[in-house]
Amino acid sequence: MVLAFTNVFLQGFLKAGAMSSSHLPATTESIALATEAASPTEAISILYRVLDDPSSSPDALRIKEQAITLLTKHLTEENRGEDLRSLLTQLRPFFSLIPKAKTAKIVRGIIDSVAKIPGTSDLQIALCKEMVLWTRAEKRTFLRQRVEARLAALLMENKEYSEALTLLSGLVKEVRRLDDKLLLVDIDLLESKLHFSLRNLPKAKAALTAARTAANAIYVPPAQQGAIDLQSGILHAEEKDYKTAYSYFFEAFESFNALDDPKAVFSLKYMLLCKIMVNQADDVGGIISSKAGLQYLGPDLDAMKAVADAHSKRSLRLFEIALRDYKPQLEEDPIVHRHLQSLYDTLLEQNLCRLIEPFSRVEIAHIAELIELPIDHVERKLSQMILDKKFAGTLDQGAGCLVIFDDPKTDAIYPATLETISNIGKVVDSLYVRSAKIMA
Repeated sequence: MVLAFTNVFLQGFLKAGAMSSSHLPATTESIALATEAASPTEAISILYRVLDDPSSSPDALRIKEQAITLLTKHLTEENRGEDLRSLLTQLRPFFSLIPKAKTAKIVRGIIDSVAKIPGTSDLQIALCKEMVLWTRAEKRTFLRQRVEARLAALLMENKEYSEALTLLSGLVKEVRRLDDKLLLVDIDLLESKLHFSLRNLPKAKAALTAARTAANAIYVPPAQQGAIDLQSGILHAEEKDYKTAYSYFFEAFESFNALDDPKAVFSLKYMLLCKIMVNQADDVGGIISSKAGLQYLGPDLDAMKAVADAHSKRSLRLFEIALRDYKPQLEEDPIVHRHLQSLYDTLLEQNLCRLIEPFSRVEIAHIAELIELPIDHVERKLSQMILDKKFAGTLDQGAGCLVIFDDPKTDAIYPATLETISNIGKVVDSLYVRSAKIMA
């Protein structure tokens, strides 16, 4: 009864305060009232009024920090990205009253919250640009560098590569001068990803090496170490070194799995891709059914399982069905798509070579029927294989046939003759050297 009376009295007191002024006092009672609000909208309204309190005492500032955290949470849950952007602008006078470290924490927290709202990439870029201008004017170097790194990552995700590269190149020089190792690891890793997106592998590898060198000098959080391992695996896979790539993806998976990070499923997906690319597709099922794999069952792993089954059966039809059924997981993932395209071409060539082997002359339509692919697709691939000298033959397009020639037998006389002439030349040179010594 006493507690109920206290709550009624407290609400009456706050309402009386609200009538006399537009703000609420920055006290624990105001925070409690916002926490017990009937709806998120009401809680947001109360928290805004708490922030309007002109008091700047240490207790009031501490309560306002709590109010900012709660307000950010509610606005994120309500998907009010623009309101979060306005909140950052509104809080600028408050930032001058608190330490710079706390300011940096609040700013980065609000930017992270906007990122949780779907479809806000343009808003995040605009917000970061605004904060860069403000931090530059306020001479908050520490915060500006981190916001610029975040902005570069957003620009890269938005495929604005040239702007991101310009921003990063200036930022990395500045951070190297200050010797901020932790931020330098982030920037070098981001630069590696950017160069990889631009298909510049030498620079991507150089930036990753720089990130590893900086990381070796300090303690790196597990999430950041996982990101480095993931990028290392991607670069090794690009060089067709799938065994080394698998080991890096496994390290990244362990790091992300321990943190319950959503990136763990991508690491596991790329592990399965490496197994398929080294013709060990039979291991895919075992990895998925393991204790770690069962936690991440879903479309991504189902897609890789379908590809592994198609590869095991050497079936192009099953391969194409997998690509069609799991398009977001396979074709829209640039890393998986690039490697699966190579795998598809290899499978297609192997199947075509097996089918045309018994024939000396065969209709292209018949091959297309056997392999269950469109005629124009088969014809285009056969012409490419002939040009690449995968087999000797020609396309008779008038008759719609493929003519296969016998493999020309190499005559051993010519290499033997060249070797004999080479040996005679060595003998003559040796005799010349000896005669020159005798004459001397």
